[in-house]
Amino acid sequence: MAEICFDTPTGVFSVTQEGDAIVKAGWNSVQAIESTPLLEEAKAQILAYFAGELEVFDLALKVNGSDFQRQVCDVMSAIPFGETRTYGEIAQEIGAPAQAVGGACGGNPIPLIIPCHRVLSASGLGGFSGTYGVETKVALLKHEGAASLLI
Repeated sequence: MAEICFDTPTGVFSVTQEGDAIVKAGWNSVQAIESTPLLEEAKAQILAYFAGELEVFDLALKVNGSDFQRQVCDVMSAIPFGETRTYGEIAQEIGAPAQAVGGACGGNPIPLIIPCHRVLSASGLGGFSGTYGVETKVALLKHEGAASLLI
């Protein structure tokens, strides 16, 4: 397993690779074990995202989890930059309860790259499991120009 961490506008971000895919990411500091070409590419894409130069990540990902977790992550990955969906809309699309979708969003092992920040509750922001919680979610939505949805 290889891991790196680096500074972003929303805090220290880490990315973990296992085999030939990214399996984990998040706002935390890890002791960098080693870097790899894939991790360096992930870092470059994440920094390009924050610089306003990238809207779609193109990285090998592997979601370790249940079939349901992977299904929800696939649907979240398809939400375009600057757009949002609700837990209920995703639930309706895949035929599952909105609460289960919320749990799968909260369990997303690769946030930011798999954009769980683009999923809102029917009545507001919903939660966010990244460091600083909803504040980070708001910062990401503002960065993507989706802030008007928050008013």
